[in-house]
Amino acid sequence: MKRSLLALSMLATAVIAAAGCASDPKLRDADRLELYRANAGAPVGNFQYFGRLDGWTPLGDSALAVWTKPNQAYLLELNGPCQDLDFANAITVTNQFGRVHSRFDKVIVLGRGVDRMPCFIREIRPIDVKALKQAEKDKREAQTAEREG
Repeated sequence: MKRSLLALSMLATAVIAAAGCASDPKLRDADRLELYRANAGAPVGNFQYFGRLDGWTPLGDSALAVWTKPNQAYLLELNGPCQDLDFANAITVTNQFGRVHSRFDKVIVLGRGVDRMPCFIREIRPIDVKALKQAEKDKREAQTAEREG
């Protein structure tokens, strides 16, 4: 009986340790938005849009990052909260002849057959993707060290 309890205790400890190592500390929306803002350049009036996005990241309900190429991204700050942006499976971005303009173009959340109000783009800022990835890595490492220490 003692052996089985000891073995069970050791197994439970191993499972908890493995779960702790496997978890990737996630950044809160506010922290992520600050990282993106810190690694974004001065506002620009527009950017070239090639007809599809390589990816996008919601940063709360009134900002998001869109990737037009694997290493080219823009921080889009919206005029206000955008319904369901945090939970959307897909978005689209309007454009004028292949360019997305601040104050004129919109982000539209897609899905679930519900028509949502378009979200106007207030500001566009190019993101230094390489610096952003390093800053995210540094932040995760700092959070991990803080939890362990």
